[in-house]
Amino acid sequence: MREFIVEADGGSRGNPGPAGYGAVVRDAATGRTLLETAEYLGIATNNVAEYRGLLAGLRAAHSLDPTARVHVRMDSKLVIEQMSGRWKIKHPAMKPLAAQARAVFPADRVTYEWIPRAENKHADRLANEAMDAGARGEQWSATTSTAELEVADVKARAGEPEAADVGAGAGGVEVSGAVGPVGPAGTEAQARTSGAAARGWSAAPDLGAPATLVLLRHGETPLTPQKRFSGSGGTNPPLSDIGREQAHRAAEALAARGTIETVLASPLARTRQTAEIVAARLNLDVHIEDGLRETDFGAWEGLTFGEVRDRYPDDLNTWLADPEARPTGGGESFAETAARIEATRDRLVTAHAGRTVLLVTHVTPIKTFVRLALGAPPQSLFRMELSAASLSAVAYYADGNASVRLFNDTSHLR
Repeated sequence: MREFIVEADGGSRGNPGPAGYGAVVRDAATGRTLLETAEYLGIATNNVAEYRGLLAGLRAAHSLDPTARVHVRMDSKLVIEQMSGRWKIKHPAMKPLAAQARAVFPADRVTYEWIPRAENKHADRLANEAMDAGARGEQWSATTSTAELEVADVKARAGEPEAADVGAGAGGVEVSGAVGPVGPAGTEAQARTSGAAARGWSAAPDLGAPATLVLLRHGETPLTPQKRFSGSGGTNPPLSDIGREQAHRAAEALAARGTIETVLASPLARTRQTAEIVAARLNLDVHIEDGLRETDFGAWEGLTFGEVRDRYPDDLNTWLADPEARPTGGGESFAETAARIEATRDRLVTAHAGRTVLLVTHVTPIKTFVRLALGAPPQSLFRMELSAASLSAVAYYADGNASVRLFNDTSHLR
């Protein structure tokens, strides 16, 4: 059975921005370049361009021999790990591309290996040529490609032999010894080894820009200084004068950072008012997101902790010990809040991939975002201090991992 090596890459100048991909098909036994392909995509993200490069490379290999085995080599850990099945594919723009790529060859005839960027120069050069051509209003052409010339130049400087023969593909040039033979044995182990490194601090920064959720707690209400339970039920209190001043200060701080692209708010009065003050300063609109509402504290709404302890001691003790327990009177448990926030998070991260979004919300939702990002137990909610009008931030990457960037920042209120 014939064996091919597919090397692919994609890039975006802006992420999203003008994008293109490049792919190379080599003979695994000789290293000979059999086919080159590249295309300007218009506006797209890095990740989408990389997937398009993979798909084009697999289709090019299929056009040469649909019965062949294929070993894919890319410097995108995201694509390699997702196509190998070790990372989930969450982004809606990449799911159909991954499905199309899997359909080109049977799964047992394709293996994947992550390689350093320096070993993927040929495909990278093709992708950049495609983007350059797009900037000129042209299409990439194999007849004008210099990708192989660049590879030969690098090898010549390293003292290695240059290409000698013309290959079978469009514009293909054999580069003697460019890649050693790669068979089915051992390649999956190589991919597993590279996958282990992908999850560590040494992972290459090729996951694209994260979706960053900036979490702003609303400003004070008349109930805040008294430390009363104030959830989705009760009197739905508005901001106090102090709360409005806090919102204005938060707005100035966010305007100075200049990164917010969208403002979302819980439907409750205090969050809507805070969001409106911030959005007016940022020249943005406020969009209501019901998933960001505060927990419903049932019969405890408007009471202090001490009052709840005196009136409902058994219910309070159970609630403190069990995240599945609801407040007296049929409120919402912390487990139910967490499920709601998790669903809201997944929806927002998918909808705002690569962007920075402000969520104006409440104590429990913000603590829950942070707890889920850290993988901390439910009891950690009681170990976090979250001030009125404070700022926190969590970044979410395409591999499903999250990074807490900021928590309970009140420097703008001083």
